[in-house]
Amino acid sequence: MLSEKLKNYNIILASGSPRRQLFFKEMDIDFTIQLKEIEEVYPDTLRGVEITDYLSKLKAAAFTNLSEKDILITSDTIVWHLGKAVEKPKDESDAFKMIKSFSGRMHKVFTSVTFTGKNFQKTIHDMTKVWFNELSDEEINYYIENYKPFDKAGSYGIQEWLGLIGINKLEGSYFNVMGLPTHLVYKTLIDIAKD
Repeated sequence: MLSEKLKNYNIILASGSPRRQLFFKEMDIDFTIQLKEIEEVYPDTLRGVEITDYLSKLKAAAFTNLSEKDILITSDTIVWHLGKAVEKPKDESDAFKMIKSFSGRMHKVFTSVTFTGKNFQKTIHDMTKVWFNELSDEEINYYIENYKPFDKAGSYGIQEWLGLIGINKLEGSYFNVMGLPTHLVYKTLIDIAKD
């Protein structure tokens, strides 16, 4: 359905994330992938969704030669916990500390998606609350050793073993926690195709 509605556009996904790429395929979107290296640095005055909004726009700013038919899609996801952004872990010890801090508590996941054309830019965002059970050190270590979640903000993938055994409640979009609020991306692309 979407590929038909967007047939007059070139959809460019600027993401190396295999999960985001799979979502686009499963949503029936014809797209190409273009990546540009950027340093993901943001002002330390930003909080929560302000960070993901800023970074998704910063990623879009690296693309300067869009044609009339191009729609560039950039995005960023962070975990927000205890008043600060939780990044990707540096090593096993860092991953352990992150997951331990989520144990028995709620944290938030923010994702922002920026749609950029030659003459427009629109940013959307979503927030999901995630509650973890109390996790034992043995469970946390098992997950880190077997799943090596070092490429993930907050050191876990909701779709992996830790999500299956550790998460007892969600408020908001499951797919947002995986890195893309698919329902909002769909709606926004439909709206852009109408204009």
